[in-house]
Amino acid sequence: MASTPPEVLPVGRRVAYWRGRRKLSQQVFADRLGKSKSWVDKVERGVRSLDRVSTLQEIATVLRIDATVLLGRDVQPAEVIERDAGVERIRAALSRYEVPLGRAAGGRPVLPAGQVARQVTHAWITFQHARYPRVAELLPELLADVERAHAGDPAAARVPLVEAYRIAASLLVKLGAPELAWLAADRAVTAATGDRALVAAAAVQLGEVLRASAQFRAAKSTVLAAAYRIAPPVVECGLPPELSLCGALLVQAALAAAADGDDAAAAALLDEAATLAARVGDGHDHHHTGFGPTAVELARAAAAVEWGNGGDAVAWHEKATARVGWRWLPAEHRAAHLIDAARAYLQADDPVNAGRVLLEADRIAPAEIRHRPAGRDLLARVARDPTAPTMLIHLAVTLGIG
Repeated sequence: MASTPPEVLPVGRRVAYWRGRRKLSQQVFADRLGKSKSWVDKVERGVRSLDRVSTLQEIATVLRIDATVLLGRDVQPAEVIERDAGVERIRAALSRYEVPLGRAAGGRPVLPAGQVARQVTHAWITFQHARYPRVAELLPELLADVERAHAGDPAAARVPLVEAYRIAASLLVKLGAPELAWLAADRAVTAATGDRALVAAAAVQLGEVLRASAQFRAAKSTVLAAAYRIAPPVVECGLPPELSLCGALLVQAALAAAADGDDAAAAALLDEAATLAARVGDGHDHHHTGFGPTAVELARAAAAVEWGNGGDAVAWHEKATARVGWRWLPAEHRAAHLIDAARAYLQADDPVNAGRVLLEADRIAPAEIRHRPAGRDLLARVARDPTAPTMLIHLAVTLGIG
């Protein structure tokens, strides 16, 4: 006979279920709560009710789950609700087709290209500060504004249109919606067609989307085509903006190759990217790529994680984060890397340091942990380890991650 799912059990039975999952005896569980074994037994049998919020929270903390899990799974953590709502708002914005269908602008004026360009710049800055819920709020109206501006003045509004789609694609990858991110990235590439630099910039996000969709070979071939199209004939004569685009695309290709199991190709592509990075230097953000020597070393760590080589990944992580250029990278870039670093430490059987870097990621850019599914999933994995830092367990409980 199938067992009863824990979410439909009485609250006392849920306590017993999670105590068993955490491999705690009634006596050990009672000791951690400062209660008697008899008290625990009565709670689990339903003889004693749990009607105090403070007691429920204490139990949840010991069990490393959210208190809402004890009360029922019908209550989603606020961060998850907010993330899902943000994705749906962007989905609606990408589904409007106001301009091609000739629909009225709903009373909103058509803004000049210069004004929407400033709005796009603000949205990029907000994204790079990892304020994802705020970007999700901004994007629906921003997309409408840039599309209308582009319809009125295609030449002047082309760049902000492509950039707005790039932001949307990157954000949607972060929020775990790669299928919708693909639509945004595809529109960015289409709008950029005819301008090599703009196509290359849009292809960076297209590579991210294809990797997030596990289309690794397509990602590699697509971004390499864009990289070699923007690459200067002679590296020494290349300008930093085009070198940054080419290098960022090579990094995307390398990560796709690593995920596809082609270690040799990944290493060669990263070596090629490092050559370009040496000429660009750290501390720049041409075309919002963050490309430079430190970024390439972070990518080497990420590639090693894909290979399952946690020891090498940790070594690259520690080397890269000791560089001055590490502090110059956007908060979003640094926190995203720390999630990769936590995976590396887990592969190296070091959950303590995995927890440490996740806490650092939460300090730098809380949304990477609180709103990004990949961050929440990794937090849950680390928090289950008996040696996980207490602060990390409290963070997991607060976020409703069991």
